[in-house]
Amino acid sequence: MTGVQTCALPIFRMVQNSPMRLDHLSYVTSHDQLSDTVQRLGARLGSTFVDGGVHPRFGTRNFTLPLQNGRYLEVVCPLDHPATDASPFGRAVSRRAQEGGGWLTWVLSTEDISEIEKKLGRQAVDGHRKKPDGKDLAWKQIGILELLENRQLPFFIKWLTLDHPSTDGKPVSKITKVEIAGDKSLLTDWVGSDLQKVIGSDIEVIWVDPTTNDGEEGIVAVYLQTPSGEIRLD
Repeated sequence: MTGVQTCALPIFRMVQNSPMRLDHLSYVTSHDQLSDTVQRLGARLGSTFVDGGVHPRFGTRNFTLPLQNGRYLEVVCPLDHPATDASPFGRAVSRRAQEGGGWLTWVLSTEDISEIEKKLGRQAVDGHRKKPDGKDLAWKQIGILELLENRQLPFFIKWLTLDHPSTDGKPVSKITKVEIAGDKSLLTDWVGSDLQKVIGSDIEVIWVDPTTNDGEEGIVAVYLQTPSGEIRLD
């Protein structure tokens, strides 16, 4: 993908009274590279990814790795399934996989997703996945259509079940920095609150001009403190 993407979205300030926080980061790979990618990233992070199962409504599958401070890292791939092309999330994952994979987006959790539904003028989509141990995780998500237009924008999630992927195993790594190619003012308006507070005071945000990133917007790299020291995942 070349050329700086422009946001064709109505620019408004998301009025958000319910607190939001960084929930997880999503990294895409192809289905045939899923196992290798999970093993490679797990080795660098000094931990083991957990099989998260299939997202039947989205035509995707993921593995997750718990991180400190209630966050987690997701490696997700598209499946050969009708839902992949039928759902916005499936299309976003498939498109990123066709581009060679890498960071897709960052995801913010909220306790009251109705405020975002009202602002975007549509209902959040139900999502769920059944883990190999039989536990079913359920949530609502919204903002994928905007992500398809502009990859720097995070989408929003409200968890409906108590289980959270950050508790699947012992977290040994934590996010220290995130490089984002994009427009800080646009992201602040999209999130509707103090951007640094939402991402977390423990995480440094490094803003990158998209023109220095082959014209691509979105997450460029994530730095994590691991048992072996700080690493950079791009």
